[in-house]
Amino acid sequence: MPRIAIVVGEASGDQLGRGLIEALRAKIPNAEFVGVTGPQMRAAGCESWNDYEPLAVMGLVEVIRHIPGLLRLQRQLKARLRDERPDVLIGIDAPDFNLRLERYARDLGIPTVHYVCPSVWAWRQSRVKTLRRACDRVLCLLPFEAGFLQSHDVDGVFVGHPLADELAEEPDQQNSCQELGLSTATDRPCLALLPGSRGTEVALLGPLFLDTVVWLRERQPGLQVAVAAANDRLAEDMMRGVSQAGLADCVSVFTGKTRAVLASADAVLLASGTATLETMLMRRPMVVAYRMNALTAWLARRLVKVEYAALPNLLAGCELVPEFLQEEAQPEALGAAVLTQLQSGDERAATLQRFAELAARLRQNASGKAADAVVDLITK
Repeated sequence: MPRIAIVVGEASGDQLGRGLIEALRAKIPNAEFVGVTGPQMRAAGCESWNDYEPLAVMGLVEVIRHIPGLLRLQRQLKARLRDERPDVLIGIDAPDFNLRLERYARDLGIPTVHYVCPSVWAWRQSRVKTLRRACDRVLCLLPFEAGFLQSHDVDGVFVGHPLADELAEEPDQQNSCQELGLSTATDRPCLALLPGSRGTEVALLGPLFLDTVVWLRERQPGLQVAVAAANDRLAEDMMRGVSQAGLADCVSVFTGKTRAVLASADAVLLASGTATLETMLMRRPMVVAYRMNALTAWLARRLVKVEYAALPNLLAGCELVPEFLQEEAQPEALGAAVLTQLQSGDERAATLQRFAELAARLRQNASGKAADAVVDLITK
């Protein structure tokens, strides 16, 4: 009876873990699943060694404060691996924690899989040596990741992106506008704003995006704006900014409605990040912007090894969507780019067609392919 250990570090990993468990169970009905879990994995029948919550810490200060607990959990999991000897260890994301655990397991002779390639192709490329040492196989969500790993003698397998499987159909714009109480009139185009999911991002991008709306309203008076806030606190920050900018008559802020906000939009102005991929998969024209503090930007310019910041551009290998970083991100530049995205025509149609092609490339039944790659490894 195969015993499969899975370690996740956050909610998104828990979701990937559940999909993988269900796909593996279809291929190996008598398999047992154990590991560091969240509610979704437990609902799928995974025996929990520990909840993932201790791993779900972000930011240097927070991580430092939690180091003793993380080291204690690492020791406990190593003891479990040593005593129980599962047939495979699968670490899902959380590379700083999981790669150490995977290296230990591999030294014990336990096959190891890392699910979600760290962005070694973008920065700190020396980390590929750690992957080579710790992992028998790396499951990649993006196609260029597998090629990069293989060129560095790491067994990378492209399995597709779960978001592409989830967002297979183009959403209904009219229904989403009605859900949010937005106008569907042709002279009331809708711009979605996604200023980021972290407080630091919203502090830097929120005022910039609202200044851009002020610029746009002078040129497109009928514009209506929907803001997707990641949580209530960030929603309050944005609503305060909306009031101060005198935009309460045209800007609405929503929490927990990101998909509906994107679906309602004729164009999207957003922070660089995973949301750009989600926007592409929902076939919405976009303008991407990002700002960070000066020191971080200085370091990034020296460490980052890729030409583009937005995932659609990385996937396309060209500037498919306009992106503005640091000092380039100004209201006039962003506003002009948004106006272009709002215009219907051949260029917009070509962009949306390219979005559809990239989405099809990512839509691979990720959980099923990941399960195939795991089964292939443990039955060699």
